[in-house]
Amino acid sequence: MVKIRLRTKFLLSLIFTTTVLTCTVLFIVQNYLRMQARREIYEALHNSVVTFQQFELQRRKGLAESAGLLANLPNLRALMTTRDAPTIQDASTDLWQLVGSDLFVLADPTGKVMALHTAAAGYDRVAAETSLSQMMQKDRNREWWYGGNHLYEVFLQPIYFGSPRNNTVLGVLALGFEVDRHLAEVVARMASSQVAFRYGNDIVVSTLLPKQQQELAGHQSLMPRQGSLNSEEIQLGGEVFLGTSPELAPSGSRPVTLTVLKSYDAATLFLRNLNRLLVGVGLVAILVGGWLIFLISHTFTRPLSKLVAGVYALEKGDFAFPLMIRGSDEVAELTSAFDRMRRTLHKSQQDLLQAERLATIGRMASTVSHDLRHPLTTILAYAEFQSESDLEDDQRKSLYAEIRSSVNEMAELISSLLEFSKSQEALHPVYGDVVEILQRTLTSVQLRPEFKGIQITLVHEGSTQGWFDFKKLDRAFHNLLQNACEAAPAESGSVQIIARGMNNHVDISVTDNGPGIPDSIRADVFQPFVTCGKEGGTGLGLAVVQKIVRDHDGDIKVEATGRDGTTFKVSLPTAPLIRPSDS
Repeated sequence: MVKIRLRTKFLLSLIFTTTVLTCTVLFIVQNYLRMQARREIYEALHNSVVTFQQFELQRRKGLAESAGLLANLPNLRALMTTRDAPTIQDASTDLWQLVGSDLFVLADPTGKVMALHTAAAGYDRVAAETSLSQMMQKDRNREWWYGGNHLYEVFLQPIYFGSPRNNTVLGVLALGFEVDRHLAEVVARMASSQVAFRYGNDIVVSTLLPKQQQELAGHQSLMPRQGSLNSEEIQLGGEVFLGTSPELAPSGSRPVTLTVLKSYDAATLFLRNLNRLLVGVGLVAILVGGWLIFLISHTFTRPLSKLVAGVYALEKGDFAFPLMIRGSDEVAELTSAFDRMRRTLHKSQQDLLQAERLATIGRMASTVSHDLRHPLTTILAYAEFQSESDLEDDQRKSLYAEIRSSVNEMAELISSLLEFSKSQEALHPVYGDVVEILQRTLTSVQLRPEFKGIQITLVHEGSTQGWFDFKKLDRAFHNLLQNACEAAPAESGSVQIIARGMNNHVDISVTDNGPGIPDSIRADVFQPFVTCGKEGGTGLGLAVVQKIVRDHDGDIKVEATGRDGTTFKVSLPTAPLIRPSDS
């Protein structure tokens, strides 16, 4: 059976009660507010329609006034008396630009179009003559013209010769404004909704998304009904809208309608915000109740919490974290046992570290004693030879050279140990060219007889000058080049050095054609005393190289290694290093 703590029971009860109350309040408030939002959207839709009708009335009056003023212009009357269509077409361009309408049509009294000017391509003379003929037959001065997927609201004005009372008609002037994307966006902003203008079942223009527009074309519920302005709920593109469609022109076979759609989802967005608020209030209630329960039960669980903190501290290596041991109950006994275990573990760790230090010192002493024993034996043997009196001068000089070589070998080993044992050492940078020190190192290595069969090349490009401690770099490059020559085949070996200057640093790569670094030491190649396959190797060469490069704020890495050879890449900044020098 699962044991549930008292604090957990209190918390679960509080969470359950708060959740039930919050859900109940959410259900009641949401239903009420959704009904209220729906009523407000219906009212807003009707108000939007009324607003557009007022806007349309003002625009219609302006269109009629413009047509009346333009039809009374003497130059327009004179132009219509020519009865020449090309002349009227060309000469009426200025009049069309003056009035600023989207559609400008001049026709003779029979309805034949003499001039047609439109801002949009696709509406031609045939469509204009057809619409004009139907309009004249119905004896209307206002009508909607449709053609080429363009819808215009057109006002018709006769052009009289002399006084209108004489009823001498020279022609007809038709001015129209197009129902285009701009008008739809203006109406949408006025209504704070989405709008669509339809000619019959065809959608001429809308502010809806293409997918929503396609779905709207298939809905018949929003088509206008005789004597009523119905409002319906539809779903377009996964979004719920409330919409209405007033008729803009007299009923006919293909009425012109305006569909106004207001997003129900957007209008009820505040409900989701309210839900978050109520959920937040519930969470606050849970937090406050939990805090009160915590205060009540804190006296019971504080020692256990302290013990848990001690366990986490021990996981991070903190053996001195203070523990609370009070009383003689089970928690106090557990804390005491944990404290004893922690002290025992700490002592074992210290003993293990001490043993590791001793092992490291032993390995280093073994390596150093082994490497020093051979040159010391050589010095002792040759010193005894020199004590003999019957040696010639050439023999003494040869023995002296051997002793000197062994001393140099011991000095080299001691210098490597000293270099590696020091912390980051102050450098003495001077301005110079890295290529020069590489050339000197290359020459020095080539003079060694065991490397005579190895071809060493140096290539450089870009600026390789900067501030460096060339004495230390010489030692680092010497170790790198010596390792490369030792790895390369004695008779067919090749070592290539490439120095490139770029972006305030110099990159030096040293590549040999040796067998590559063995897998057993590849990950630890820069660690001290790591060597493989080298007779007399100390394992300090690359460790010293890495230390010198890092003292220069540079970096060294094994760029490539394998059966075709190994490439070490050194990157050194050319800017001067600002460090205090050792006194």
